[in-house]
Amino acid sequence: MALHQVERDDWKTSRLSLTATLPMKEIEDGAWSDVAVVAVLTEKATNARTTALLRRQGEGSAEWVGRIRLWRADHRSQAELSVTVVATVDGVPGRIICGSEKNWTVDLTARTPVRRSELQVVEVDFADGPHEWLKAFKDAPWLVETSGDLPTVHVNTGFEGISELLNSGGSPLERGIRDMLAAQIATDIWTAVFHSAVSDLELDSDGNPEWPGGWRDAVLNGMLSDILPGMSGIDALNEIHARRCESSGWNELQPRINYAAGRRAKVARNVGTALRVLDMSQRENKA
Repeated sequence: MALHQVERDDWKTSRLSLTATLPMKEIEDGAWSDVAVVAVLTEKATNARTTALLRRQGEGSAEWVGRIRLWRADHRSQAELSVTVVATVDGVPGRIICGSEKNWTVDLTARTPVRRSELQVVEVDFADGPHEWLKAFKDAPWLVETSGDLPTVHVNTGFEGISELLNSGGSPLERGIRDMLAAQIATDIWTAVFHSAVSDLELDSDGNPEWPGGWRDAVLNGMLSDILPGMSGIDALNEIHARRCESSGWNELQPRINYAAGRRAKVARNVGTALRVLDMSQRENKA
């Protein structure tokens, strides 16, 4: 959703009308009571958090409706809108039983509602570019930053040949090397965003980690099954949090994290392709 200069450029608040459709068979058959549906509007950059209770349309309806108010002064650029379903489970109220499959982005700087990617790539000269903090890394070919609303990959155009290689088509050999380099960058990205995601986990009232939402949620959902195979998502999240906080078994997980990052980056496929192309090129030269 784009809110920049919507109808007027001096607005202070906006009310968003919401409708959430729940899987009522699972909701009604579960071992819980006092089901409530809550809309949550957050922005990590400002630590802003607004909630609104949604109400069921009618008896037997799967739709829950309501409104949530966004205060412009509380936000900087992008807010994330999610829906959480809570209930009383085993006598404990407010336990999360499900949530929105994909969250909305409320953009305060965009004029048109265009869905943005989960990753930004910026090509910049680390030594002579506009970002002073990158000068300390002028010898690095690339750098992954995870402190913003979206993870950003800074590609160092001052590193001779890297930008040209990543943006080139070229011969099969050049493409093979390019894809292998891109896979290495992607591995660094997945590793960095995973560590960022687990370091930013918030805890519920019982001290259990909550799903972070946004791109961090997608990263954890994508990697936990490879890092801790055989565990459900929430069990794996609890295990990761416990190991990281207690340091017990955290170091042992690093090979699994590297493996999961490599799988997401398709390292094996790209390295295999590059090696086959190199072997073919050597045979042609000998012939």
